[in-house]
Amino acid sequence: MPVAAIIPVKRFGAAKRRLAAALGAEPRAALALAMLGDVLAAVARSRGIEHVIVVTGEPAAERASREHDVDVVADPRDAGHSQAAMLGISRAVELGATAVALLPGDCPLLDPSELDAALERISEGRVGIVPDRHGTGTNALLLAPPDAIKPAFGEESRDRHERLARAARHAAAIERLDSLALDVDTPADLAALGEVLRAAPQRAPRTAAALGALAQA
Repeated sequence: MPVAAIIPVKRFGAAKRRLAAALGAEPRAALALAMLGDVLAAVARSRGIEHVIVVTGEPAAERASREHDVDVVADPRDAGHSQAAMLGISRAVELGATAVALLPGDCPLLDPSELDAALERISEGRVGIVPDRHGTGTNALLLAPPDAIKPAFGEESRDRHERLARAARHAAAIERLDSLALDVDTPADLAALGEVLRAAPQRAPRTAAALGALAQA
């Protein structure tokens, strides 16, 4: 089953505003770029991904994506994560994908082997929902077919995605992937990520380097 990975990326000026109390605009942009680089590197090592699509209106993200030789879909409106995901799904269908993995650009700990194990569980009519570390949000969706449901990311989206799957008469499966549980939206998330990477910087070397530079600034 051909699977496309779709990674929506906000413009860095609009990204991570809840980190503003801890980081200025430029450091937030540098961190966002580093995290995206680690995600792209992890996805490139996945055996189960046939196409990689980044949806963005951010020039720096577009440049980084092209360096990894992935497909870039323009997002001129930057209308939100769910809307960007839909743009990516349309492109994935054009490329012949029969399933998609909607992945975050801010989960730099992504383990390609863990992702591959989840991809092996994809089947027609199945919606895989990857919750965040709090258990209430959604950090990733694995959809077969690609338009199985219309993504509806945001607060409390885990339950929302389950309801959407059931309404569409698809199987809803909760996929607890540790390496996709920690996204970085708040200072608490940033502290948790920093703790992980101080112990194991090789898990996300670009992000570890960016956090190290911030600590020295």
